[in-house]
Amino acid sequence: MTVNATKTASSIDGAEVDRFSRMSALWWDAEGPFRPLHQLNPVRLRYIRDRLCRQFSRDPAGPKPLDGLRIADIGCGGGLLCEPMTRLGAKLVGVDPSEENIEIAKTHAATMGLDIEYVQATAEDLSAWGETFDVVLNMEVVEHVADVPGFFKACANLFRGDDSSMVVATLNRTAKAYLLAIIGAEYVLGWLPRGTHDWNRFLRPSELGRHLCAVDLQLQHLSGISFDPLSRDWRLSSSLAVNYMGFATRP
Repeated sequence: MTVNATKTASSIDGAEVDRFSRMSALWWDAEGPFRPLHQLNPVRLRYIRDRLCRQFSRDPAGPKPLDGLRIADIGCGGGLLCEPMTRLGAKLVGVDPSEENIEIAKTHAATMGLDIEYVQATAEDLSAWGETFDVVLNMEVVEHVADVPGFFKACANLFRGDDSSMVVATLNRTAKAYLLAIIGAEYVLGWLPRGTHDWNRFLRPSELGRHLCAVDLQLQHLSGISFDPLSRDWRLSSSLAVNYMGFATRP
């Protein structure tokens, strides 16, 4: 990608970017503030792989099931998803508005010997530059943006063709989500720094569907993610009450 120096108006929340920039050096500390994302990564990765393999007629058991797919990871942070997705054969472009996050991601990828393109930018920037992708990932991002409709409009503009798709992961705006994701995870268990989430920015699945419909996308699949306290593991679930993921395409 040839990065155009011209930046466009964006949907990002500067305070949220600053918050994650301050923690950037800890992205790859599996016991640090990003521990929940490290724990979520296997189930997120399986969901993304399986939905994309179904969409693009690939074998999920193959050694490189995502070979040849160009994927944008919007809000990539330190690259926690970019690296395993690259190992599955995809060509990743990691995008984040935080310079600190991008530098951490670049350094770690180089250490791992992985060819990943990282760029300090926003979805709006990529759209203005004319970039297109087979897949757009919005994983635990939408609840941190200031302009949700504008964000999804920019992401939809990144679709390369009619078979392009988007994967979204976020939190439901329910009482259970408030108790578990904020009171429990931030204040009781200390899994996340206090103030990481604002419950008012959580999206109900119906709201997510409406935002996607407004940019001519349609939810094709939804799955919850639940934590099993006995196995201390995350798994796909039929419950959308707290964490959930959605897969969207052109109708």
